[in-house]
Amino acid sequence: MSIWQACVAAVILAACPGAARSAPQPRLYLTTETSAPSSMLVNGRVVGIATDKLRSALARTGVAYEIALLPWKRAYTAALQRPDTCVYSTTRTPEREALFKWIGPLDAAQWVLMGRADRKLALTSLEQARGLRIGTYHGDARDAYLRGRGFVTDAAPNDFLNAQKLLQGRIDLWAASWRRGSTVLQQHGWDKHIVPVLAFHQIEVYLACNRSVPDTLVARLNAELGAMARDGTAQRIERAYD
Repeated sequence: MSIWQACVAAVILAACPGAARSAPQPRLYLTTETSAPSSMLVNGRVVGIATDKLRSALARTGVAYEIALLPWKRAYTAALQRPDTCVYSTTRTPEREALFKWIGPLDAAQWVLMGRADRKLALTSLEQARGLRIGTYHGDARDAYLRGRGFVTDAAPNDFLNAQKLLQGRIDLWAASWRRGSTVLQQHGWDKHIVPVLAFHQIEVYLACNRSVPDTLVARLNAELGAMARDGTAQRIERAYD
């Protein structure tokens, strides 16, 4: 092609946008676990505080998405390996910081040691739990946090197995993530048998995205979450689950 022909072709493409191939629109694959009230399956649809906030932010940006409810380790690994994938609700730790691009925070919670009511354990510091067997689950930040500090942990495939292990005496404590107003214990009939013993860490949780997710999309979603906090949308979502 001559220089003159190339110029003519460029003019035609500029004048006829349909002649140029449009850039593909971004699409996200979101993974999460069953963790009420953040994410849970109701009537075949994944809902919850963090889920509804993300649905609202994604609707505002016009980004297509799919949400998959998976065991935590699979959900987390997918976000590490798939270029279009993000996982929530993910605790933002120094060890994870460089592994992902971060959107949020979506919510806040406390890490709480839960114990059997009949044992009447009284702890005033995390150090007093040293030597006790603490139930965690594979791939969770609580497990890494406690293990890294030399505590004895017993990791399960999923978090809710820890309630049964605690009631059966297979562990001494359960390291749970606890949100103000949570009714998880009551819903499962555990509230007379399992009680909070010690709140030992305050955390915020995020949508953690694969490093290949475009920076522009991360910035747009962060901006929309900020706007939702200012216009009251985020607070309305939280109150709906109180």
